[in-house]
Amino acid sequence: MAKGGAMCKQEWRDMEQKIEIVREGGDRQGAYRAQIPGIDAHAELTWHREGDNVVANHTYTPPEMRGRGIAGQLVRALVEDARAGGFRIVPKCPYVGDWFDRHPEEADLRA
Repeated sequence: MAKGGAMCKQEWRDMEQKIEIVREGGDRQGAYRAQIPGIDAHAELTWHREGDNVVANHTYTPPEMRGRGIAGQLVRALVEDARAGGFRIVPKCPYVGDWFDRHPEEADLRA
């Protein structure tokens, strides 16, 4: 850690590389879950399918995992799957809606 508890860029990058995202579920519903070595909890983004779209309905990051950009990485994983799979995302979760607002370059994937 850098002075005063602030994280330098390299440490931030190192932490991001240790985050593992797992996709779980089937064709109708599922979740993206993130884990960090040494922490028993996991962050998640849950979804379900409505027609040709995927509804992102809930995102949660436990307190001990916050401040590391994990929720954004979960949304990014869903966005990458949407781009590869040809579906659009309905952001019912406020965090996912805010993420799209901050990333206008991905607007074509927002349903």
